[in-house]
Amino acid sequence: MSQPLSTKQLIANRENAKFGGVKTPEGRAISKLNAIKHGLLSREVLLSGEDEQDLVELGKRMRDYVKPIGELELILTERVVSSAWRLKRVLRVEKATMEWQKRHVLGETRWGNSDTSDEQVALQAEGEMITGSGIEKISRYEALIERGLYKALHELQRVQSARLGDRPPAPLAVDVEISS
Repeated sequence: MSQPLSTKQLIANRENAKFGGVKTPEGRAISKLNAIKHGLLSREVLLSGEDEQDLVELGKRMRDYVKPIGELELILTERVVSSAWRLKRVLRVEKATMEWQKRHVLGETRWGNSDTSDEQVALQAEGEMITGSGIEKISRYEALIERGLYKALHELQRVQSARLGDRPPAPLAVDVEISS
């Protein structure tokens, strides 16, 4: 739990608020990245080091495929593109995490016990990779992003069906609440 602000801090916050926030384009470019921690759920789709052209081409291929018409369909299409890009990122993060964990376990096992066979070390390393808390967290992010992808895709299909005069397909997921 955080500590309550002192009177001095409250006064300073009020004074700073009078300035109205970031003014320059450079400052805005920096401040919009404040919430990025690991890049999996960031508002910015493209992170530094990622290929902008790959993202642009993914968006173009997706728009060519679903042929959105109107602002709503375009927004839903961009949501699908964003989610698909994030899923690709999750796979890269997962691979890098598992490779690091494998090297870490291999190094510890080799250093601590030279009597262990290569096969035993490999099995131990693979077990650590699969059961590690980092992989569990990445899997939760993957599931969250995947649900967002399918939700946007299904809503896009429903909107397009309605626009074409067809009966929109029923939602694939239905929330059911049972009370006693």
